[in-house]
Amino acid sequence: MRNVCVVGVRTSWRTVADGEFFCPDCGGDRNYLRRTGRRRLTVLGIPVLARGDAGPILECSACQGHFGLDALDHPTTVRFSAMLRDAVHTLTLALLAAGGTASRAVRDIAVAAVRAAGSADCTEDHLLTLLAALAADTGRMTGTYQAATGGHCGHRGLDPCGTALAIELHEALEPLAPHLAPAGRESLLLQGARIALADGPCTPAEREVLSTAGAALTLRPEDIGRLLAAAARSPRYRG
Repeated sequence: MRNVCVVGVRTSWRTVADGEFFCPDCGGDRNYLRRTGRRRLTVLGIPVLARGDAGPILECSACQGHFGLDALDHPTTVRFSAMLRDAVHTLTLALLAAGGTASRAVRDIAVAAVRAAGSADCTEDHLLTLLAALAADTGRMTGTYQAATGGHCGHRGLDPCGTALAIELHEALEPLAPHLAPAGRESLLLQGARIALADGPCTPAEREVLSTAGAALTLRPEDIGRLLAAAARSPRYRG
């Protein structure tokens, strides 16, 4: 005789919201249903007694897998790309403001870094115009950058005490850091070092920017120092 399930528990699910998330099982961006449920004791398949609430859970519309709400903490591929693009853009602008744009090598490497991060239409004029707009908006300039550009622009983050700069870099880099492997966080810092070193050794202002960026990326101070020292010795990074 076949085994017959006499007593069991059945969950009735109800969809309360939907959206897009990074599905851990599919390994990519998928639509999800946010669902809540009620458990009921069944006898011969007939619900007879409530057994409490279930969920909420996320159900992948592709694989039907069920996941906790913490799955939403992982950014979608589209969101991650935007976060990386913004992080590189912010770091690049901060370094240009700190070190100046008189060097052609600096400008070329800065544009290449922003393009590689996803802003394919970035140009030298775009970066310089944005720096000028930021300076006009805040009226703050560093002496180095003011001299390099004839006093036309700076960066709102570079105030004398460095507080606003730290806030901007932390806002752009901190949300990204948990989703990057250690090698990825180091690589991002070294991209900045390449810009800073393109026209010679790092200035104190550039080193401060890189140290702030490294801290926002949750790198240890000793690792930041090691990476910047290695970059300064490498012909690949020196201007």
